[in-house]
Amino acid sequence: MNPSSQPTGQIGIDESGKGDYFGPLVIAGVFATPDQERQLKAAGVRDSKMLSDAKATALSAQIRSTCPHTLVVIGPERYNSLHGSFKNLNRLLAWGHARAIENLLEQVSCDRVIADQFGDERFLHNALMAKGRSVKLIQKPRAEEEVAVAAASIVARAEFLRRLQELSSRYGVLLPKGASDAVIVAGKAFVQKHGSEVLGQVAKLHFRTTERVLG
Repeated sequence: MNPSSQPTGQIGIDESGKGDYFGPLVIAGVFATPDQERQLKAAGVRDSKMLSDAKATALSAQIRSTCPHTLVVIGPERYNSLHGSFKNLNRLLAWGHARAIENLLEQVSCDRVIADQFGDERFLHNALMAKGRSVKLIQKPRAEEEVAVAAASIVARAEFLRRLQELSSRYGVLLPKGASDAVIVAGKAFVQKHGSEVLGQVAKLHFRTTERVLG
């Protein structure tokens, strides 16, 4: 479809994996028209934190088949490199959100983008390129109350879960979500099996969890 023929709508942006020691950081963007937002809401789309993993995965498939979307997946190795460059998680988040916005604007014509607020609002504004700067960018707390943002949160979470499972299978160690004591146990098992020099291939090393895993 030609972008100029796209109906009016808005883009929602959200991420998953930010607070998880293992796995990637995944940023998703979803474009939805008002009609599509009504359909998504009726289907049960809401903030992914309120959904089970199975429900989020099922809804993600429905969203991705219904709405134009994009995914920016920053795997652990790339994440560690970028975090070393940016030296600030909010700047890294802004960079990833901006890439997702730009990528989706290649697919659709849209002048309204909604994102959750993280850190200084200028981070995301400054990370946008030409296409992104042509839209109205709204950053606000609890942005997941907007259906398009909730849809993005679901797509991001489902992809995070899929990638985490892939890493678990590849390395033969069950890598849990979050940053709990179970994560530390898994991290120690991973290091025992593969060595500490490989930890950065599955984990976000700037977390304090790293000290406990290697300690």
